[in-house]
Amino acid sequence: MQRGAWSPERLRAALRVYVITDQTLARGRSQAELVAQALEGGATAVQLRWKSGPLRDAVELGRVLRQLCRAAGALFIVNDRLDLALAVEADGVHLGVTDLPVAEARRLGGDDLVIGFSPETLEQAQEAEAAGADYLGVGPIYATTTKPDAGAPVGVAHVQAIVQRVHIPVVGIGGITAANAAEVIRAGAAGVAVIAAVFGAEDVRGAAAALRQVVDAARGERGR
Repeated sequence: MQRGAWSPERLRAALRVYVITDQTLARGRSQAELVAQALEGGATAVQLRWKSGPLRDAVELGRVLRQLCRAAGALFIVNDRLDLALAVEADGVHLGVTDLPVAEARRLGGDDLVIGFSPETLEQAQEAEAAGADYLGVGPIYATTTKPDAGAPVGVAHVQAIVQRVHIPVVGIGGITAANAAEVIRAGAAGVAVIAAVFGAEDVRGAAAALRQVVDAARGERGR
C-alpha cells in the first residue's frame, strides 16, 4: 500500500543507505551538521534516535533534520516515539517489540505515516507486515557495541529467511560497514542501516559515500 508520497518503489530506494543518529558518537559535533554531511555523501534515509535529554531539544533537532531530509529527497524517520514523529512531521516512525504496537501506530498516525518495525522472529516479521508495517529492520547482522541490548548476531541467513516470507522491504542493521554491506544486500535486503559506520566516522560525508557506492553496486548485481 502506498503511504502518502512514499510509494513502494520510492520507499525501497530510500532505504538503501539508512543513517541513524547517535548523540554519543557525535562527540560534541553538531548532529544536524553530521546529518547534512551524511546526506551530501549519499545517505537516502535518516533516523533520529533520541534516548536521553529534554524532549524539547529533540523536537528542535527533529525539525531541522526534517528540513534537511526534505531538501535532499531523503526519508526521515523517528525512532520509538510516535509522539515525537508526529510533532516534527517526520515521514515515519520506527518501532521495536516493546514499543507501541504497529496497528496502534497506524491507527494514530494515519495511512500516510511510514512505519518500520524491528522483529526478533520470523513470526513477528509476518505479524508486523499484516498489521501495517511498511518495512522491517532486521539484526543485529554482525556484532555491535552501539546497542548493548541488541542481542547475539543473527547473520545474513536470517535476513534471507525473512525476505523470502514477507513482501515489504527489509533493512539489515548491526555491525554493518562498507566492508560487509554487500553481503547483506546480496541476501535480499533493500538496504543497510548504520550508526557507527557513518555517524561515528571522522569523515561522515566520505563514509556515507563509500557505503552508498557498495550498496548501489550490490543492488546492481542482483538487478535492483
